[in-house]
Amino acid sequence: MKKLLTLSLVVLLAFSATNCEKDDICDANTMTTPRLIVEFYDADNPTVLQNVTNLKIIGEGLAEDFALGTFNNVSKVMLPLKTTDDITQYRFILYSTDTDLANEDKIQINYTRDNLFVSRACGYKTVFDLTGFTYTDPVDPAQLWIRSVTINQTNINSEDETHVSILF
Repeated sequence: MKKLLTLSLVVLLAFSATNCEKDDICDANTMTTPRLIVEFYDADNPTVLQNVTNLKIIGEGLAEDFALGTFNNVSKVMLPLKTTDDITQYRFILYSTDTDLANEDKIQINYTRDNLFVSRACGYKTVFDLTGFTYTDPVDPAQLWIRSVTINQTNINSEDETHVSILF
């Protein structure tokens, strides 16, 4: 009888230790590290959104440069920022599919980071505070296609609003 009681207790403890609790799974709707939201505007009419044409965005400074893709006929892009550094650099190549028209500008985003605990299942997320934004043309400074950059929201803690506007 003691053996049966001991075996039952061991089995009960084994099942209770392996059960998942509600917070052991990170809900897909839980907000994690936000991306930088960039919108493009017409430089001649700064209140009008303007679509980019074959804009290729390439992140720099990793083991290998990585391409976020080519964006066509969109006025908004979402850019991930490095969670281990206070600077992220991108190459924005407008008209990237046309070798005669392609125009590349380099963008450097400066920020500070803060890691916030979300939950046991989700871990931490990083939020950012923008401190600066520079852009250059690596070939010829007179060939900048970006005319100006405006930081609309310095705190990047969600993807619900535009953080940066680029006029071109």
